[in-house]
Amino acid sequence: MPCGVLKTLNGECGMMWKNKNVLVTGGMGLVGGHLVERLVELEANVVVTKIINDPHSYFNRKTLGDKVIVADCDLKNEQQVKDVITKCEIEIIFHLGAQALVPVAYHNPRETIETNIMGTVNILETARNYPGVKAIVFASSDKAYGISDKLPYYETHELKGQHPYDVSKSAADLICTAYFKTYDVPVVTTRFGNIYGPGDLNFNRIVPGAIKSGLNGEPLEIRSDGKMIRDYVYVKDVVSGYLTLAENIEKTKGEAFNVSSGVTLNVLDMVNHVSEVMDNEIKVNILNNAKNEIPEQYLDYSKISNLLNWSPKYKLADALKETIDWYKEVI
Repeated sequence: MPCGVLKTLNGECGMMWKNKNVLVTGGMGLVGGHLVERLVELEANVVVTKIINDPHSYFNRKTLGDKVIVADCDLKNEQQVKDVITKCEIEIIFHLGAQALVPVAYHNPRETIETNIMGTVNILETARNYPGVKAIVFASSDKAYGISDKLPYYETHELKGQHPYDVSKSAADLICTAYFKTYDVPVVTTRFGNIYGPGDLNFNRIVPGAIKSGLNGEPLEIRSDGKMIRDYVYVKDVVSGYLTLAENIEKTKGEAFNVSSGVTLNVLDMVNHVSEVMDNEIKVNILNNAKNEIPEQYLDYSKISNLLNWSPKYKLADALKETIDWYKEVI
């Protein structure tokens, strides 16, 4: 699949994805795999960056590597980033690539900070100097807000992460704003809660961990006290949010948008929902040894709803059933 010349974006009508050259950093991760799958269905020319290639990932199980360009690219390497974007004549970038695990960030803060901050700078810097890029969607996080006494989070909340992962997202988020305000780089920022769905192989996360425990008949170890409150949003709704924001870049650039499902649960409640859908009791072992976790976080998504008429499509039970069915095939 050659990298070809792209048609011009139409800000009023939204972009047609067919034959567009689209870069997805982090395309082999949970969200990236689903996003790449959808872009391929929409007949985009997709380029995916790679450092590590997990053969068990959603990306590989769906044989997406046969349908896209896979480029060896370390986001921390500015020249490699520049080469991918310019040589493939990229016009639309979904920047999902990051070190996204809070426990890893606790033990390896430097790698987290360099990847999440300087990796984002390298994307933005290339876009600043390469006029072909017409839209960038940056994947931030609700963690960028840090701890707040005022909930839910609105996009106007202060960004004040305190720990390595949270700070890396706060900083990258602000840097995106700086590149738009200073250089008019067409970037829009997304802030999601806890994303779940088919393809998440990190069993330290609550949903895949609970499903695995239920299928194997083993107790689920919970790092927190089980009372931490989070948003939970299905991966296919996340993909829908990304595409909607990119399609409306003339309205969304320079802005940040919360994207959520409105499903706000504590950890034990989510485990109970998984258990109900599986029709299988999941026993838990509360370790209560989590470090640097924010006790309570959930998002208001009225901004994207009001501006772009976006809303989540999947009900929790339906999304969990799809997710559980995938893990039954894998585990």
